[in-house]
Amino acid sequence: MMAKTHPERPRWWLGWGLALALIAPAAEASMNLALDRGCLSCHGTPPRGNAPTIAQLAAGYAKYRGQDDQIQRLSNHLREHHLFGGVAAHQRLSAEDAECFVRWLVEGGH
Repeated sequence: MMAKTHPERPRWWLGWGLALALIAPAAEASMNLALDRGCLSCHGTPPRGNAPTIAQLAAGYAKYRGQDDQIQRLSNHLREHHLFGGVAAHQRLSAEDAECFVRWLVEGGH
């Protein structure tokens, strides 16, 4: 059965709607992840100490858009390296959560 479309809208319109429906929950899930894991305690506005804000992280990570190998490297680095003497919250992230969070930042962190 073919999908019905609005008579004035071309078929490609359905593809855009589906794409937006898939992107919006991912962005919301990533913000919820940041809230649930306490990321905004240090990376919120204003940030704690010298920690960069989410917006600053997103601006710095934007150059990795479309580079899955770099996203994976950054995700591993976030969890495994003892940045600034070790950040327990970073180390407690699962590999999946770290990758989700880094991808969200690479895409703008909104």
